[in-house]
Amino acid sequence: MSELPACPECNSEYVYIDGSLYICPECAHEWSTDAVVVEENVIRDSNGNVLQDGDTVSVIKDLKVKGSSSVVKVGTKVKNIRLVDGDHDIDCKIDGIGAMKLKSEFVKKV
Repeated sequence: MSELPACPECNSEYVYIDGSLYICPECAHEWSTDAVVVEENVIRDSNGNVLQDGDTVSVIKDLKVKGSSSVVKVGTKVKNIRLVDGDHDIDCKIDGIGAMKLKSEFVKKV
C-alpha cells in the first residue's frame, strides 16, 4: 500500500481517500487524487504570512547588530526586502544601520 500525502493545508498525517478525493479529517480540506502537490521553499514571517520580494516588514524583537554597539529596535519598519536562501533569509537595508540580513522569524508583515 502506498503512503498517503500529508494535508497541504494543516500538514496532518491522517488523510484518507474517498472516491477520487483525498480528505483531511482535522481541517476538512479536500483535494483531488490527481493533483500534484508541489512543495516550495516558502518563507513565512513570525505570524505565518508568506513573504515576497519587495514586501515591507516590521521587527518584532530588539536585535543586536554584530560587530557594532547599535541595536535594531522593536517596531522598526524595513521596506523593500529581498528573499535569499540561507539561515538569514531576508536581505534588506535599514535606515541608520545599512545593509543587513535578518531571519524571517523576527519580523512580521506590515
